[in-house]
Formats: sequence, structure tokens, C-alpha cells
Amino acid sequence: MQLIILVLLVLIAFAANSVLGRMAISWGYMDALGFGLLRLAAGAVMLSSLCLLRGGHGLRQPLWASIRGGAALTLYMIGFCLAYQGLDAGLGALVLFGVVQIAMFGWGALRGNRVGAGQLAGAGLAFVALAYVVWPDQQLQVPLWEAGLMALSGLGWAAYSLLGRGVRDPIAASAVNFLWATGLMLPFVWLFQVEAVISAPGVALAVLSGAVTSGLGYALWYRVLPQLQPAVAATIQLSVPVIAILGGVIWLSEPLGLRLVLGTLGVLAGIALVIWAPRLANFKRA
Repeated sequence: MQLIILVLLVLIAFAANSVLGRMAISWGYMDALGFGLLRLAAGAVMLSSLCLLRGGHGLRQPLWASIRGGAALTLYMIGFCLAYQGLDAGLGALVLFGVVQIAMFGWGALRGNRVGAGQLAGAGLAFVALAYVVWPDQQLQVPLWEAGLMALSGLGWAAYSLLGRGVRDPIAASAVNFLWATGLMLPFVWLFQVEAVISAPGVALAVLSGAVTSGLGYALWYRVLPQLQPAVAATIQLSVPVIAILGGVIWLSEPLGLRLVLGTLGVLAGIALVIWAPRLANFKRA
């Protein structure tokens, strides 16, 4: 039960990032790359402060692990920010979490984690249900450059998630990763930022997203990852866009339709199948 509660908190934090980012960027409070940079910096400050409150314990990480974690987080953030400048929000979520799912399933298979037919069916059901929810109504035109950037973002997040499976101190590891990612992102902001937009509401939303829903949320994600199979960790993240849409209904007064309700039920059914399929298989063998 404790694991379920922690996972739910992580998924809500991930979805809240989407809502906060949408509010800051879509409402013109802040530019995309500036929002991403401040989000990373705020997360670094929050996590480093927590480490200092513990007496500075663990605010170190082997250099290679720091580079890998920081680079994966930077790839995710840059691809995410740049892709959403020309990509539909729903289609972007589909590309992002589709790539995450494929990458984490593939890595788990390479590492010898068996994925049964029931889990594959559940993952497929959840992905199709997500596509049903977020697929644009209008005639679809996919900008290949932005779709490629979002795919790279998905690879970055999958790598960041997989790296977290071997972490002993989630808060310290996340703090170091955020510090590295903040520094690595600075030159990209300088190169690709077209026009800087800064306002008090935008800064507040970025700090909230970085310090709470990203910093603490990602540290908590590292906390629960070792207890999840890669297939389960990949599939449960397909619920994040649906939760974000529900958040938009609650906080942004966006419409709630039958499509969202049916798609949500489909995603939840797929996730349940991925989680319970191995137990059902073991029960039948017994």
C-alpha cells in the first residue's frame, strides 16, 4: 500500500509539471527554454538544501554517474521544451511516452527481465487508450523535426529512469543530477532561445514546478524505481498525460468529455493488466 501511494504521488507530480508548464508557457508568462532552465535550477536548489539540512550527507556522486544522470535529464528537458514550440500537446505526449515505453521495455528485455504476453497486451491497451485520448481531432500534420526532438526527449527520460534503478540515495543523486543539468542546459538556452519572456507569475510557476513537482517528484521517482519492473515503470507513466488532462479540467476549466472518460478507463485497465499478469501466470502454474 505504501508503494502504491508513493507511485500515485509521483504520477501526480509528473502530471502537475505538464499543467504548470502549460500555464506558464501557453499563457505567455515565460518562454519555453527559460522555463525549463529555471525549473532545473529551482530543483537543484531545493534538493541541495535538503542535503545540506542533513549535514551535507551524500551530496556527492561518482563523476561518470553524475555526467550520465545530468546529460539524460538535460536531453529530456531540451527536447521537451523545443518540441512543444511546434508540436500539438496531445501528440507530443503520445510520442514522448511511447518512446519511453519502448525504450524501457527493450532495456528490460536486454537485461533478462521477461515480459509475458499479458504484460505486452496490457501495455498495448494502455498505449492505444492514451492515443485515443490525446489524438488531435483535426487533420493531422506531424512536424518531423519537433517529433524527432520529442523522441529524443523520451529517450532522455527513459535513460534517466533506468539510471535511477541503481541509486542508493535518491535525494542526493537527484540533487547532483539537477545541478549538472542546469549547467549543461545554459549553452543551449543561449543558442536556441529566440526571445526571453519573464514575468512574476512565470517565475513562480517555474519555481513551483522545479522545486516541488520536479525536484521532490523526481527524487521520489528514484525512491520507488528499484521496486518496479521496467515494464511496470514504463506503462504506469502512460497515465501521466491523462492525469494532466484531468488536471486541466480541474484547474484550467478545460472540457471533460466521454472520450477522456473512456480513454482513462482504458489506460487504467492496461496498467492493471501489466501489474497483475505475472501474478495471474504464477497462480495458474501453481
